[in-house]
Amino acid sequence: MVWKDFENEIVNKVLVLSGFENLNPVQKEALKKCLLGNKNFLIASPTASGKTLIAEITMLKTILQEKKKVVYMVPLVALAAEKYMNFKEKYEKLKIKVALSIGDYDSADPWLEEYDIIVCSNEKMDSLLRHGIKWLDEIGLIVCDEIHLIGDESRGPTLEMTLTKLRDLTKARIISLSATIKNYEELSGWLDAEHLFSEWRPVELYEGISFENKIEFPDWKTYEFEKRVDEKEIVKNTLEMDKQCIIFVSTRKSSEKLAEELKEVVLKFIKEDERWKLKELAKEVENVLEKSTEQCKKLASCIACGVAFHHAGLLGAQKFLIEENFRKKFIKGIVATPTLAMGVSLPAFRVIVRDARRYYPKYGYIYIPVMEYKQMVGRAGRPEYDKWGESILIAKNVSEAKRLYEKYIKGELEDIYSKLSIERVLRSQVLSLIASELYSTRNDIERFFAKTFYAYQYGDIASIMAKVKKIIKMLIKWNFVKQLDEGKRYEATKLGKRVSELYIDPLTAQKIVTYLTKGEEFEKVNDFVYLFLLSSSLEMHPLPSVKSKEYESLVERIELETFFEEVPNEWDEEFDDFIRSVKLAIVFEDWINEKTEAYILEKYSITPGEFRGRLEIADWILYSMKELAAILNFPEQEREIKKLRVRMKYGAKEELIPLVRLKGIGKIKARRLFNSGIRSARDIRIASIEKLEELVGSKTAREIKELVSKNDFEEDEYKVFEK
Repeated sequence: MVWKDFENEIVNKVLVLSGFENLNPVQKEALKKCLLGNKNFLIASPTASGKTLIAEITMLKTILQEKKKVVYMVPLVALAAEKYMNFKEKYEKLKIKVALSIGDYDSADPWLEEYDIIVCSNEKMDSLLRHGIKWLDEIGLIVCDEIHLIGDESRGPTLEMTLTKLRDLTKARIISLSATIKNYEELSGWLDAEHLFSEWRPVELYEGISFENKIEFPDWKTYEFEKRVDEKEIVKNTLEMDKQCIIFVSTRKSSEKLAEELKEVVLKFIKEDERWKLKELAKEVENVLEKSTEQCKKLASCIACGVAFHHAGLLGAQKFLIEENFRKKFIKGIVATPTLAMGVSLPAFRVIVRDARRYYPKYGYIYIPVMEYKQMVGRAGRPEYDKWGESILIAKNVSEAKRLYEKYIKGELEDIYSKLSIERVLRSQVLSLIASELYSTRNDIERFFAKTFYAYQYGDIASIMAKVKKIIKMLIKWNFVKQLDEGKRYEATKLGKRVSELYIDPLTAQKIVTYLTKGEEFEKVNDFVYLFLLSSSLEMHPLPSVKSKEYESLVERIELETFFEEVPNEWDEEFDDFIRSVKLAIVFEDWINEKTEAYILEKYSITPGEFRGRLEIADWILYSMKELAAILNFPEQEREIKKLRVRMKYGAKEELIPLVRLKGIGKIKARRLFNSGIRSARDIRIASIEKLEELVGSKTAREIKELVSKNDFEEDEYKVFEK
C-alpha cells in the first residue's frame, strides 16, 4: 500500500466513525500543511471548527501505522470524561483500546500499558511522569487540548512543565489545539511546530450588543423591541425562536438569582409533554444528597420551569444532569458562571454575556479579558443544531455599548505569557526534577529550564534560576534533598521522593512532617490538630471567608486549642489565613460528627459542590499525611490519620463506620440503624426484613440484606481504606 492510499484510508475511517462525509476547510488545510508528516502541529481555530477530528486523524495514523500510543491531555476532568466516552464509542470498533486516567496522583497506573489511547488531565500526566511510567518510549503522539491555558496562573505552569518534560524525555509528536490564542506563532515556535490559524466556523457567529430597546449586530441586523431590553426580554425572544441560550454572569449568587427570575418567562414556553420530564428531573436533582439543601431545592424549582443555574457550588451529579438535559432540549436556558465557558460541549443558539466586568480583590470591578469573552461566545451556534449563532453583550447605556464594541467585538485577544516563575509551582517541580534522577546537577536543571516556554519567550532564565537556587536550599533544609560530591550533585531523599510522588507542595509536606514530629511528644493527638493541619495546607486555598458574626467565636476557639505552630497576633497579616483555616477545620469537625451538607450550607455558607471539592482535597492530604507518618515510623499517628480519613469520607462518627461503608447506607440511615441496635453487617444479616424496612425503607432494606448475605466483611474496618 502506498502512503497516499494509507492516508486516505485513515481519513475515511475517521470521517465514517464521526458521521461526516467530507473534511471541512480547516481540516483540508491541515492535511495540506502535512498534518500526517513528522512535525509538531499547532491549530488555532474557532470552537466547532473540527480541531478534535484533525487530532483524531493523527491519532489513528500513530496507532495503526506507527504502532505507538497516543496521550490526549485536557485541563478538566469533565472534559477528559467527555473525550474518553467519545473516543471509546468510535474507536473500539477498530479494536483500539481507550483508557481514562484521572485522579489518584500516587499511582503509575501500570494497567495503562495495555491501552492505545490514554485520555488524562494535565496534572495526571505530570503525576505519571513522576512515577516513572515504563511505557514512556511507546508514546508516539501527545495531543494537548486547550493549550492557551499555558498562560493561566493556576493551571499554566503545570502544563508548561509537563510539555517540557515530554519533549525532553520522548520523541513523540505534539499536536496542540486552541480556539482562542493570539500569539500562536510564538507558541508554535517554542514547540517547533507547524501552525495553522483559521477564523472559519461551520456556523457563522454574529456578535452583538443590547442597549436601550434594541439588540444591534454590527454589519448584520438589529432586533428592535417595544420596551427597554433586559435579560428576560432576550431570553423570551430566544424561546420565541424555539432556541436555547446560555447566560453568563459573574457570581454564583447572581446565577441563582437570575435563574429564579427567569422561571416565569421560560415556563410559558414549556410544552405539556416536557413538563412531566422536567418534574422528574427536578426531583432527581433535589435528591442527589441524602438530605437536600436549600440550594438543591432552589435548583429543582428552577429546573421544573425549564431553566437552571450552573456554577462550581453544584454537585457533579447535578451539573451532569443539567448538561445532559440541556442537550436534549428539556432545559431551555442555563445561567452560568464563567467556569462553563471551558469544558463540555453544549448546544446554544445564543450566548448572553450579562456581566462583562467582574470584581477582583484590590482592583475592584474591571473588564474581563477578551480571551475569556471569546471562550464564552464560542459556545453559540453548533453545526448540528443551527445555521448561525448569536452572542449578545448587555450594555447599560449607549456609552457602555460603544466601549464593549471597541473592547470585545473589534478588540484583539491578549497575548499568552508563561507563568512559570511562580514560586509555589517551582517548589514542587524542582523537587520532581531532582527526584526523577534525570536532573541531578544545577547544570541539568538549568538545561531543562532553558527548554521551557518561559525561556523561549523571555530569552533569559536568570530570575528563575535564582528562585531555583533558593528552593533547593529550602529542600535541603527540609531533608527532601541532599547534596553529593561536595555539593556538585543533588539527590532526593527517601522522604523527598515520596513527597514528589504524592503530588503535594513541599511546603505542605514540610508542615506535615513538623506536626507529625511534634505529635510524637503527645500520648494522643486530638482530631482537631489533624483537621487544622489539612485545612491550613496550601492546596486548600482559597480559604472560606470569615463573617463578622463568626469572628469572636473563632478567636475563642483558637484560645482553647493546641496548635503545633505559633499563632499569629490578631493584627498580623498572617492571622487572616490562620482564622480562615480554623473555620474550615471546624466545618470538617462538624462533618465527621454527622452534620449534613444542608447544615454546613446554612451555618457556614459553603455550598455542597464547593464542600465536596474540599473533601476531595482533604482526602488526598490525609492520605499524604498517612504515607509520611509511615515513612517517619509513627505507627500510632498513622492509624489515627487512617481512621480520620474514613470518617471524613463518610462524614460520620467512628461507631458508624461498619454501617456507612455498606453501599446504599448514608450516615443518616446508619445512625437510625445504630440507635436501634443494628451496628454491623452481621446485625443486618440476622435482623428481620420488616425491621429494616421500617428503619431505612423497603428498597434499601432489600439491597443491604442481599449485600450482607453475599459478602464477608473485614474485621478491621480501616483495612480496606488504606489507599
